[in-house]
Amino acid sequence: MQARLVEGIIEVLAPAHLSDAELEPYLRKLCQGIERQSDRHRRPRDDSRLEERARALNRRYFKGALSWQRISYSDRQKRWRGSCITPKGIIRISSRLKKMPAWVEDYVIVHELAHLQEPNHGKRFWSLVHRYPLAERARGFLMAADMLSETGRRKDPEG
Repeated sequence: MQARLVEGIIEVLAPAHLSDAELEPYLRKLCQGIERQSDRHRRPRDDSRLEERARALNRRYFKGALSWQRISYSDRQKRWRGSCITPKGIIRISSRLKKMPAWVEDYVIVHELAHLQEPNHGKRFWSLVHRYPLAERARGFLMAADMLSETGRRKDPEG
């Protein structure tokens, strides 16, 4: 059984032999999940949401072992997507990422969190980053966005 949101309508795929009464508890749970997911995507991307995402990603991919002083968006990062001042525990994420898919932004957050354990881009660093299952997909997305930006077809990756 599965459910998905299609043009604002929840579409449910379920075995035909189940009665409405049998389906009801499953439908309630599936619909609540979809509503939570769409609420998360509607929430504005600000520093408090960024902090929340970093904490969740830290728990999921670093077993909650990392700590930082501050994570915030920066309008000044035009070339880089993120930066980490490791000794101070300060992480900055480019404001440009606000307009990219959340899973791409999550990749950049995981990348910067990994720098708290491994300050360089060595093998150990990349093994930490690749705990995030969409790492390669996000890197490809960002490379394509950069290419589109460079060819002049679009002025920037958000555009």
